[in-house]
Amino acid sequence: MTRPLSVAVAGLGTVGAGLLTLLRDNAEIIAARAGRPIVVTAVSARDRSRDRGVSLDGLRWYEDPVALAADGQADVVVELVGGSDGPARALVEAALAAGKPVVTANKALLALHGAELARAAEATGATLAYEAAVAGGIPAIKALREGLAGNRIRRVTGILNGTCNYILTNMREQKREFADVLAEAQKLGYAEADPSFDIDGVDAAHKLAILAALAFGRPVAFGDVHVEGIRAVSALDIRLADELGYRIKLLGIAQREEGGIATRVHPCMVPASHPIARVDGVFNAVVAEGDFVGRVVLEGRGAGAGPTASAVAADLIDIARNRQTPVWGAAAAALDGEPALPMAQHHGAYYLRLMVLDRPGVIADVTATLRDHGISLESMIQRGRAPGEAVPVVLTTHDCHESAMRAALARIGALEAVLEPPALIRIESL
Repeated sequence: MTRPLSVAVAGLGTVGAGLLTLLRDNAEIIAARAGRPIVVTAVSARDRSRDRGVSLDGLRWYEDPVALAADGQADVVVELVGGSDGPARALVEAALAAGKPVVTANKALLALHGAELARAAEATGATLAYEAAVAGGIPAIKALREGLAGNRIRRVTGILNGTCNYILTNMREQKREFADVLAEAQKLGYAEADPSFDIDGVDAAHKLAILAALAFGRPVAFGDVHVEGIRAVSALDIRLADELGYRIKLLGIAQREEGGIATRVHPCMVPASHPIARVDGVFNAVVAEGDFVGRVVLEGRGAGAGPTASAVAADLIDIARNRQTPVWGAAAAALDGEPALPMAQHHGAYYLRLMVLDRPGVIADVTATLRDHGISLESMIQRGRAPGEAVPVVLTTHDCHESAMRAALARIGALEAVLEPPALIRIESL
């Protein structure tokens, strides 16, 4: 075997420590697959004294993660610091400018700065690898960029955030409300103390922006993604979805449509028979649809030390073998400039739940408003009667435009008998 690949790791949190453990425990099989040993020789983290459950003896230590880029003995830099700017961005930019390969798990960095980082990598011929940035241990990046390279991708759909999937799964299985399950997820470590990035859909949108760039050969564009989270999903909505034959999932959807590419993250009603509807708990899934391959479903753990370290190791093996692919699957000059489609142009079916006073004429006012905006109903559910009190009314529609639905909701929400903002969930046929 040739000289070992020397790796410098910035960030020794859960994933960083997991990577050191994986590379040591599986050293023999990794060396065989990489054609040479892969060895961590330098590290950087904020607290040198912290016990991480893995020995750091003999490793070069850097207080400043950016200094790793200048380590002359390191062949490749692994960035596990996190964050879209600050030390993580500075480290990656410095390493690429020096022509040094970089492996990162940083989806926010790639979603917000991926276009310029790709140009920097292209300018010096350096590798920028990021399998771990999307869906943890699921090889979603390689599948889209390499495995399906001969296909025109029509759509990519994903459950891209394990925290949200865990919450929605437990709300359904245990018939509990959002706030209650979120608090439990925080105690179990499935949700952060500040869960906003997850439950408001931002984390999933970062990952979708990356998948969309790969799927459609276009520059990464996080700002084009429509983003909604799961705070407004209630246990009642989940129960009614079951009755209608659906599961509620937070999905990221990137789709080629007439006139451009639509990218959106929001709660969806998914047919219970679809494979993605049965992906529960903290698991992630990515479904790609190509013109020749058809539907490809990938499922697995989307986060955690082991799965993420597994993905980082896969990129390191590629680098050890001198396998290199353009960051976004093609050179920057060859990327497609198809426009992004605004959410107002979305065309699909909707689930609409209203809490209304049970009195004559209310439903007529609601249906008249929908009719005035060109929206036709597929079904209506009203459970029980409680004259003069609030009752839920559920309507499902045939396909219509988002702009029409939003205009109708503004009028419906203003009706005196409608007691709270209407709940709206898009129905995806997939």
